[in-house]
Formats: sequence, C-alpha cells, structure tokens
Amino acid sequence: MTTDALTKLATRSGLQLGVRPAGEADEAALTAFFDAVSDEDRRFRFFSAAEHVSHAQLDPLIHADHFRSESFLAFDMASGELVASALLACDKAMDTAEIAVSIRADAKGKGVGWALLDFLGREAQARGVRRVISIESRDNHATIELEREKGFTPEAFDGDPTLVVLSKTFR
Repeated sequence: MTTDALTKLATRSGLQLGVRPAGEADEAALTAFFDAVSDEDRRFRFFSAAEHVSHAQLDPLIHADHFRSESFLAFDMASGELVASALLACDKAMDTAEIAVSIRADAKGKGVGWALLDFLGREAQARGVRRVISIESRDNHATIELEREKGFTPEAFDGDPTLVVLSKTFR
C-alpha cells in the first residue's frame, strides 16, 4: 500500500483506514481479499454462492471510469492490509448511484462499514448525485440494519421478493 493519494478515514473503533481508487494492478489483491470475505458476505455482495470471485465479477472493480463509477480499496493504515472494497456506480443521469461495500471477515465489527457508507455518500454528493441505493438480500439483516441506522429507507425490489432496496436521498 502506498500512502500517497490516500483518503484517510477513522472508524468509530479507532481503526485508521487509507482509501484509494482501485485499478487493473489490484486484481490479484482483490481476488485474495474476496477469498478472505465470509462465504455469506460474498454471496450477499455478488448474489452468487461461488467459492471464489471470477475475473468477470472483478472487472467492474478494476475498470471504473473514475467518475460515473468508482471502485475504492480501504487499507488498514497500521498493517497495510486490504480490509474492504467499496463501489459507487452512478446512473447515466447522475441522479442515483448504487453502492456496495464488502469487508474482510476479520475486520468486521470495527466500524469499517459505517466509515465507508459515509465516504461513499460524500463521493456521491461531490458528483451531484441526488440519492444512493443499496440492493440487499432480505437475509442480510446486519447490513440492512446498519444502512437503516445511517438514514437509508427500505423499499420493495420490483420483481424479486428476496431483495430489498435501501435508499438515502441527499436533496
């Protein structure tokens, strides 16, 4: 992890994170990272029960356009280890952005999700986005509760009763 061009974030537990955009050179690190994400969280993130993420699943994370879409990596500043991946993907009108956060299993419960949700919200607002959404499995109770605590409102997902859309409007 290089410390230049990092956005520094502090979690509520005091963990110091360095966040930067992902790029092509990060594919191997992301592959190893997602292997360290719990099976359940990997299933919730990709809506797939695969044991490993594929190149096709990683492609949008390493080939963002750096405005309408951005993939961020969060590193523990003390160890330099990759502990989270966060995605912001805006629609063509730059009105709504979908967000997704994955946290390494051993980094959960330290406020990483809280810090990254706030970070993604600021990034969306800086791009002029009116609202952010997160599409979750209804079984993902911990994330749904976290997002509700952060001001997200649940809505039905049209066409799939197993999913829920959580949204937060800025203006």
